[in-house]
Amino acid sequence: MNKLHMIAKGVAPILAALLMTACAAPEFKQPAMDVPTAFKESQLPAAADLPTKTAADGSTWKQAQAAEAQPRGEWWLAFNDPALNELINEATRANANLSVAAARVKQARAIAGIAEADRIPQVGVGIGAQRLRQSDVELGLPAGTPVAPAKVFSANLTASYEVDLFGRVSSNVAAARGDAASVEATYRSVLLSVQADVAQTYFRLRSTDAELETLNRTVQTREENVKVNQRRFDLGDIGEFDLSRAKTELATSKAEAIGLQRQRVTTEHALAVLLGKPAASYTAGNSPLLDTALLPVIPAGLPSSLLERRPDIAAAQRAMEAANARIGVARSAMFPSLMLNANAGGISGNTVADVFKWSSRSWLLGAAMSMPLIDGGRNKSNITRSEGALEESVGTYRQSVLTAFAEVEDNLAGLRILAGQTAQIDEAVVSARRSADLAQKLYSAGRSSYLDLLDAQRNLATVERNAVQLRGNRAVTTVALIRALGGGWDAGAPAQTVAQQ
Repeated sequence: MNKLHMIAKGVAPILAALLMTACAAPEFKQPAMDVPTAFKESQLPAAADLPTKTAADGSTWKQAQAAEAQPRGEWWLAFNDPALNELINEATRANANLSVAAARVKQARAIAGIAEADRIPQVGVGIGAQRLRQSDVELGLPAGTPVAPAKVFSANLTASYEVDLFGRVSSNVAAARGDAASVEATYRSVLLSVQADVAQTYFRLRSTDAELETLNRTVQTREENVKVNQRRFDLGDIGEFDLSRAKTELATSKAEAIGLQRQRVTTEHALAVLLGKPAASYTAGNSPLLDTALLPVIPAGLPSSLLERRPDIAAAQRAMEAANARIGVARSAMFPSLMLNANAGGISGNTVADVFKWSSRSWLLGAAMSMPLIDGGRNKSNITRSEGALEESVGTYRQSVLTAFAEVEDNLAGLRILAGQTAQIDEAVVSARRSADLAQKLYSAGRSSYLDLLDAQRNLATVERNAVQLRGNRAVTTVALIRALGGGWDAGAPAQTVAQQ
């Protein structure tokens, strides 16, 4: 017996350790990712080497310096545009999607608090009063014996506590915390999306205003052509063909301007929705995007730092950790659970005051252990399901990282290509304006046909519109790069916290 007792004492701790290990959540391991050392498209000229530009209107400007010192949470300040600052602040306060995301954060934090509550004993109090009459048979009295009604007063204090033997409580808390952290990161992702959407819509609106301004100048030129050709037709200098062509070009330019107004109205309505306002009550002022608008040069940084900056990647990371913890919850269901209970109070059949007398005291202490024996494979299947959920979250994380890398490369490439296009289109604008001026002089002197003048003017209008569209595209793509980088580039700046709503 002594040997058996010694063996039992030595084996018991080992078995307990094995059981604890078997049901605990597996150690979380970060998925391996092939992270490049640098972005392929990040080899851009240094800001100091950027040449001074000569815009189509003759003004000179130079791109702004790189904005490394710009705080991460207020990246839009790098554009130095007070109107944009006000729009983003307004959207942050009133956007409906952001309110929905904030409400989800509130729910997730509450769920985590519910899980945390299982760590401490649950204490309750109960007070009751009853009036009852039992039957004579129930009391073991002869049939027909009169039984008087009785009163029972009670007051008790209860307590219960689950001993976390196999990690069910701790794993559940870890999972709830992971979910809350994932939802908070999703909130920051929604916040970034709203702010970036406001900035991009704002620049699209300003680009449309600039394009309308260019079209209006074209309409004015066409109107002058009609007046000149009408006068020359009345004098018999030209035939009706040139006059008809001039009127056709005027009507066509007016139609294009009217069509562009529809695009502007649609963009304005989209901006109103982002600001949390009815489209009917919001009107954006006319503010063309000028040649002299300065755009910040955004440093791409290292691909590895992108994993820390992107809120959607952070959300996927926290979702993986929560899924990993739920494996521990599922495993613990296959092992015993231990519940401790306590109850203390008083019971009296006389008055309420008698309940609190020492002679009326009652108490109970208990411990209950339970575990499944036959469950038809339910718990084992639940473990398999939890492991599958972890594999799914790992795949989602990998996809988020790959998508983030691709978005940064796309926008870096976009800015590089747009910069090259802008340089060429600026030269084309200068040449087109010179050609249109020469064509006007030759036509006025009677040395060329109206078709030559019309062709030069039409080419100028096309090139000027292309230049305006490129300016808008560069602004929109700059914002897209900031969004792809996670809303900033200062890795040392603190992440923006979720507003309490």
